[in-house]
Amino acid sequence: MAFSAFDGVLFFPVTPFTEAGEVDLAKLAEHVAKGVDAGPGGVFIACGTGEFHALEVGEFEEVVRVAVEVTAGRVPVYAGAGGSVAQAKAFARAAERNAADGLLLLPPYLVTMPQEGLIAYTREVAAATDLPLIVYNRGNARYTEASAVEVAQLPTVVGFKDGTGDVDRVARIVRAVTDALEPSGKPFQFFNGLPTAEVSQQAYRAIGVTLYSSATFAFAPELALAFYGAIERDDEALTAALLREFFHPLVRLRDTVPGYAVSLVKAGVTMEGVEAGPVRAPLIMPTPEALAELERIIAAGRAVIADELAAVR
Repeated sequence: MAFSAFDGVLFFPVTPFTEAGEVDLAKLAEHVAKGVDAGPGGVFIACGTGEFHALEVGEFEEVVRVAVEVTAGRVPVYAGAGGSVAQAKAFARAAERNAADGLLLLPPYLVTMPQEGLIAYTREVAAATDLPLIVYNRGNARYTEASAVEVAQLPTVVGFKDGTGDVDRVARIVRAVTDALEPSGKPFQFFNGLPTAEVSQQAYRAIGVTLYSSATFAFAPELALAFYGAIERDDEALTAALLREFFHPLVRLRDTVPGYAVSLVKAGVTMEGVEAGPVRAPLIMPTPEALAELERIIAAGRAVIADELAAVR
């Protein structure tokens, strides 16, 4: 297992589809290339923003293959795996066959499970390949301090990503896992995986979680990078302006319709010059009114950056 620690903004590409609903590999290559050229710290292909839930294994293999080829080793490429335990292992092996650098373990099929079952699910998928694996704490896959410590000690588990927003519990998990791994010196990283993670990142940084997913990077990398730079150097004025003018309005728009966390990003990619096509059912594309609002929000965010550059000159 070769694991390289992440640093910087993490890029979660969409999966472009044709109007007939087929995966558009040419547009995917264009989208990934454009994103990698912008300078992310890693690529997470076929995950939540990439509509993992809507892909079958053959499509997934092609998507991972293209992402790995286009990225060409410039940054790590992690791929999603999830669903039933059998499906998750099949996707994990497919990612390994196509030279992915690691896996993001998405929640299992929506069943209520005891912690012992969640640990067993994680252990089985982690053992299916030699790839480094990041667990995703969200939905029905909610780890406790004890179960997080147990899975963190599995040989290939290298990270814990939170999508619950329960900062109290996550703070305790961060402390418990860090303390448990300290004697061995095992490398391990924590990630904020909430939708539009920039909005909550100040709270996560306070508990030691400095890495986060950026859906914004997929369609407006300059805004994502500007925010990352501002928060890293404690530029409170720029951080506040970007939150006020771009990220908070984006969240308000996102929350108007279930699934907009994905379809608004896909629409944004198309707006920015790469035809990403529609989402697959059961998600829906944004209305014309929502698209107009998205355009306005992006313009407002870019105005903040322009003002910042003007002030520096």
